[in-house]
Amino acid sequence: MKRSLQRALRPILRAGALVQRPMTLGVRLAAFDARGHVFLVRHTYMSGWYLPGGGVDPNETAVAAARREAFEEGRLECPADPELLAVFLNRREWRDHVLLYQVHGVRQDAPRAPDREIAESGFFAPDALPEEATPATRRRLAEIAAGGPYPPEW
Repeated sequence: MKRSLQRALRPILRAGALVQRPMTLGVRLAAFDARGHVFLVRHTYMSGWYLPGGGVDPNETAVAAARREAFEEGRLECPADPELLAVFLNRREWRDHVLLYQVHGVRQDAPRAPDREIAESGFFAPDALPEEATPATRRRLAEIAAGGPYPPEW
């Protein structure tokens, strides 16, 4: 009886812990095609062009989240697991920690149609990014091009 009660209360206790200290984890993916162009997205709910990414869901690995976000935001197929480059503390956006991944040779069978989340998306040469690419996007791509180092904060 005690064990079944513990099992029944577990979701409530976890929810309470999240309310007290909701630590969040997000991923961003520098996804390069065969030409070396990087895939960026422009959201409908915030300004600027970003690397695709989002939150890591419960019971999901960070690599799986990076692959999922690549597909959801760009219909991108990753030929291999993305490589973890750095872990950042992010004080400005809604994720506490952001894991930056990269993958090369992504394929896009068909462009993603704009919808309520993604206004535009596309591949860009790293030296010809859209003018509205965010400062953080530009910094991350410059760090990748230089082979690091990566600062501790996003």
